[in-house]
Amino acid sequence: MSQLKPTLHEQQSSKTKAFWFIVSFLVIAIVGLLYIKWWPYYQKGMLAADTHSIGTSILGDQSSATLSWKSAWDYAQVYFLSVWKAAILGILLSSLVQVLLPTQWLLKWLGKTSFGSTFVGGLASIPGMMCTCCSAPVAVGLRKKNVSVGAALAFWIGNPTINPATLVFMTFVLSWKFTLIRLFFGLILTFGISYLANRFVKDKQPIDIDQIITDNEPTGNFLSRWLKSLGNMVLFIVPAYVLSVLLIGAARVWLFPQIDSSANGLIAIIIFAIAGMLFVIPTAAEIPIIQTFMSLGLGGGPAAALLLTLPAISLPSLILVAKSFPKRVLFFVVGSVVILGIVSGLVGTIFL
Repeated sequence: MSQLKPTLHEQQSSKTKAFWFIVSFLVIAIVGLLYIKWWPYYQKGMLAADTHSIGTSILGDQSSATLSWKSAWDYAQVYFLSVWKAAILGILLSSLVQVLLPTQWLLKWLGKTSFGSTFVGGLASIPGMMCTCCSAPVAVGLRKKNVSVGAALAFWIGNPTINPATLVFMTFVLSWKFTLIRLFFGLILTFGISYLANRFVKDKQPIDIDQIITDNEPTGNFLSRWLKSLGNMVLFIVPAYVLSVLLIGAARVWLFPQIDSSANGLIAIIIFAIAGMLFVIPTAAEIPIIQTFMSLGLGGGPAAALLLTLPAISLPSLILVAKSFPKRVLFFVVGSVVILGIVSGLVGTIFL
């Protein structure tokens, strides 16, 4: 039996409801980001301009670090104290993406494998300014709404790599050369690699928005749907997140051995590119890490490799999004981050 065509009144009511759902999501996102990101980063920007520093390296004293669960716990404590507010906001926004934002609206802007959808996803990441693990839940929520791989990746990767606040801090603390290198390769990673990742998806078909039926939208009252979405995000994301951060925190003594003046060749660039890709840090933490490492003798090449790979992705964030993207896409992203990190390091060898 064919479905009855909605009346004009029902169509108008549905559009009005969708409009207020979108407005509600934007208000929640803006208030959350203002409190957790924008205002603190404004203050940190003033600090960076005055002192040419935004704090000490989150890695602490690597010379006394040992491979142990105490080392893992110590790092996890410092890390989660830095990101817990943003992590909660990321999980909250992920659940709200699934229940507030209309599927038709999302697919219209982010559902295609065209560069346009990837571009919109990358632009949407700019005000977020989250680290890779805090933006990962939102990317998961977008994929649950069938947003294209390219658009979801651009949002996930763009948050940490083209973060405007980090670029400002970097200019004051490191130099404008670091900022230009980061911006150049960050744009390639966010928009170029994300767009190319669409080619790794099987059976990719252009979405015909006109064929999407509003009856496919989830049914049930808003509160029950939101609590179910939030519960699923917390249940599946938080345990994996905590355990992976503990694991990578314990391994930091291997990933970042003691620095000396010999750690400046191509081999060092490759090692630091891989280590940076695996390691997990809060937003902008790459700046004091690089600042500290260079004071100990690290050259511009390995520093430039870390500049891109440290914030872009991490082992914990890859675990968080593992079920939302095809494996071949994630392998492509991992390889691309490492390769671009190495190229960034080679550029840094010449210009830094």
